[in-house]
Amino acid sequence: MKRSLLMGVAALALLAGAASAADLKFPPGEDSKFNWASFEEFKKGHDLKGQTLTIFGPWRGEDEVLFKSVYAYFSEATGVEVKYSSSENYEQQIVIDTQAGSPPDVAILPQPGLIADLASKGHLTPLGDETRQWLLDNYSAGQSWVDLATYNGKDGTPALYGFPYKIDVKSLVWYVPENFEDAGYEVPKTMEELKALTEKIAADGEKPWCIGLGSGGATGWPATDWVEDLMLRTQPPEVYDKWVTNEIPFTDQAVVGAIEEFGWFARNDQFVDGGAAAVASTDFRDSPKGLFASPPKCYLHHQASFIPSFFPEGTVVGEDADFFYMPPYESKKELGNPVLGAGTLAMITRDTPAARAFIEFLKTPIAHEVWMAQTSFLTPYKGVNVDVYGNPPLKKQGEILLSATTFRFDGSDLMPGKIGAGAFWTGMVDFVGGKPAADVAADVQKAWDAIK
Repeated sequence: MKRSLLMGVAALALLAGAASAADLKFPPGEDSKFNWASFEEFKKGHDLKGQTLTIFGPWRGEDEVLFKSVYAYFSEATGVEVKYSSSENYEQQIVIDTQAGSPPDVAILPQPGLIADLASKGHLTPLGDETRQWLLDNYSAGQSWVDLATYNGKDGTPALYGFPYKIDVKSLVWYVPENFEDAGYEVPKTMEELKALTEKIAADGEKPWCIGLGSGGATGWPATDWVEDLMLRTQPPEVYDKWVTNEIPFTDQAVVGAIEEFGWFARNDQFVDGGAAAVASTDFRDSPKGLFASPPKCYLHHQASFIPSFFPEGTVVGEDADFFYMPPYESKKELGNPVLGAGTLAMITRDTPAARAFIEFLKTPIAHEVWMAQTSFLTPYKGVNVDVYGNPPLKKQGEILLSATTFRFDGSDLMPGKIGAGAFWTGMVDFVGGKPAADVAADVQKAWDAIK
């Protein structure tokens, strides 16, 4: 559910042909904000005229058009004809294609679990130590990205198989600046300040939070983002990693504690619009609307970067609504600035010179800046010019990503489907309904044990 919201929705497979200089969105050299030197340098070293590159990815509709605007520069620099395709059922299609021995040259996917499976079956080509070092040197929280992109190969040996590209940020709290101004509230910089603000709003006779877990058959998933964010703010990232693989059980106090922290916000009738009983039944798409009521029904809403799609029509992010980074605990400074999110990884599924060159292209600032300058793209690449971002909210999210000391992928998406998209969801519904966190954790662990 979360992935589909972040990736967008489309019904048809799309096939895009070769790009040409006429397709270039921004003429090279004309806007000094772009790093055209990186484009020219790449162009000098990659003459691959006459070759074709097939790319299979998740982007359809508007995102497919945006991606085409990026690979047009690769085509212009190399002379390679790029053919991009996707499918509504792209997860199943890439498995079919690789098993049939007819993979694309490059696959781009947002599911680490699927990537791990492809790597373990020998369908991916290692990207090498040079790319590993490049990520360490050039991406903020570089080790986090190397860890995310490293999987065991067919022989069980770990190697870097993915290049992280196009990232989504989830660690956001949304609010209406005018409401804050009218009430005299300030954006909190620490979790302690966020809790104090929550108590202050309640003491003023208002409801601090709008929280909704409703999502049809996927009801419960918004709470998993809360718990994951709170895990990263209460525990070292190594504990998070052990949690999502069940190396430590769901019943571990670190996990139970994070669930209880969520409960501090969600299970207090004074803290939530409609009271705690409304949390599970309120649809997540409707839950932020209370921010915009007059008078406001709530002042704060925790959700990923896609949520403005469900704000009232005409809402301008950065003016009518804004967001801040979900802050870390002052008392746990050693954990730095963790960011929860998701994103895609590019992999070589058929080793060709053009595929290798495309991975090298993704190391150029221009491969990021072209998409940054439009919409729906964030990058942890320290070498880009953040002033290229198409609007202030994107720039602000990009700066959150660049300030991260740790990045971790959505935990429920890393867990087995029956847990991350099953027992964890239903467990959180039980929890907001009043079931003790320890009992909820025991239920989830029982489900995990059943599939081992």
